[in-house]
Amino acid sequence: RHLTAQGFRISTVKHAHHSFDIDHEGRDSFRHRKAGATEVAVISRHLWAIIHELREEEEPPLSAILAKLAPCDLVIVEGYKREAALPRLEVFRGGGDRKPLALHDAGIVAVACPPDLPLPSLQTPRLDLDATAAIADFLLEAAAEHP
Repeated sequence: RHLTAQGFRISTVKHAHHSFDIDHEGRDSFRHRKAGATEVAVISRHLWAIIHELREEEEPPLSAILAKLAPCDLVIVEGYKREAALPRLEVFRGGGDRKPLALHDAGIVAVACPPDLPLPSLQTPRLDLDATAAIADFLLEAAAEHP
């Protein structure tokens, strides 16, 4: 919201680690997919989507998904941490025995976390998880360095 309010056109990619479906039984588009259509486009006055049925295909790499996006100023990617050779921001809320991935992953260039969270061994720069403007500025700087 902060970046779009400044006039930036933002796209996002979210990698799901589990199965999901944006289509539902009883809809025509669902019946089209179940009848064998590889892709189904659903269009309304306010929204459109193309559902691509993978069937036996491999999950596409991030580069293939990015190639399908419309032109924009910045793409924010959640997931694909093992595939993307891009600078990454870790969101770490703490809790339990979990440790920040940044302790062992040089690809993480900053960690957004609660400001009072003790992380004495963390060498990576920290950002206040609630400082939206600072995080947005960081993302813009990182994107400028890695177009």
